[in-house]
Amino acid sequence: MENNTTIRTFRYRLYPTKPQEAAMFETLRLTRTLYNAGLEQRREAYRKHGKTLSAYDQQRELTALKAECPEFAGVYSHVLQDVFDRLDKAYKAFFSRIKKGAKRAGFPRFKPAQRWDSFKFKQCWDNKKGDWTACGRPVDDGRRISIPKIGNVKVKLHRPLEGKPKSLQIVHDCGQWFAVYACEVPKNPLPATGSSVGLDLGTTWFAVTSDGEFIENPRHLGNSLKKLRVQQRTVARRKKGGNRRRKAVQQVAKTHRKVRRQRLDFQHKTARRLIYEHDVIAHENLQVGNMAQSNLARSILDAGWAGFLFQLAAKAESAGRQVIAVDPRYTSQRCHACGHTGKENRVNQATFRCVQCGHTANADHNAAKNILARALPSGVNGSGVSHAVA
Repeated sequence: MENNTTIRTFRYRLYPTKPQEAAMFETLRLTRTLYNAGLEQRREAYRKHGKTLSAYDQQRELTALKAECPEFAGVYSHVLQDVFDRLDKAYKAFFSRIKKGAKRAGFPRFKPAQRWDSFKFKQCWDNKKGDWTACGRPVDDGRRISIPKIGNVKVKLHRPLEGKPKSLQIVHDCGQWFAVYACEVPKNPLPATGSSVGLDLGTTWFAVTSDGEFIENPRHLGNSLKKLRVQQRTVARRKKGGNRRRKAVQQVAKTHRKVRRQRLDFQHKTARRLIYEHDVIAHENLQVGNMAQSNLARSILDAGWAGFLFQLAAKAESAGRQVIAVDPRYTSQRCHACGHTGKENRVNQATFRCVQCGHTANADHNAAKNILARALPSGVNGSGVSHAVA
């Protein structure tokens, strides 16, 4: 049975009062403490008894925990349950990386305060009643939302919620608070355009399409490096443990936050435009994590290919478009005109000249045409199509 819905997130800025903010910070502290205790419990259970605990095993002990430690009674039960769900997810991701043969599987770690910045309400909607549960409900004509154990917190609903809210996550980001709703919304297929396009991602240009469009690389991090260098030198001069150092560190974090938001905004706008203009979008199946180990690591990560491809696939699913990832091998060495493949075809980084037929083109434009050819039905056989999102 075809699923006609998809999950979308809606993020809104919160403006808590000082008592509400104190309650939020206390919730963060308690949930982080619970996560670390749960991790220690799992490690000791396996080390001493060879037993693997599940999230359900640990969640059953919450009632006894509240009786023993009354401060945990001040945290909503679903928030405490989600802590063990997150721990369970971390373990599953660890074992998944082991199965894939990762050199550094990354065993789950204890969380310091700097690495624990959110807590989650697992259920916002009562399916039986067809109405909101106790958490996340907009009140006071949409000017506040109800957060259990914390109160009615002022919110800026800059756009309306869509669909059915599934969960609510409260996030602290460099001194700002946000409410992030995950909503189940119906898919909204766009009318067919009859157009297909191939994308060749790069660092000189963010992407070059098979239509000949060159999408400029905004280099958000590169444009902020001078400012970051000054701020980081200021941090280095400050005495560790002092308030002035803490404030300097916060300034660095705010600069990185701005870069992150700029990059995300660019990814959303670029992906949305491509989805509106084309029915089929083909790109290389890039292993960005492996590529980021090269000497171009900063440029690759600044371009944000992985985030862009995620946004592209998500928007395509909702719009009824198709995104196809193809085998990237030899796309930059193959001549689109005659099919000859060889290293000698690449004159330099920007120019492609086929030694067999003499075809000359921009190297990235030629690669984008090869990528599209591999994704089209006539080029599927032997093309190495990795996956498609429809």
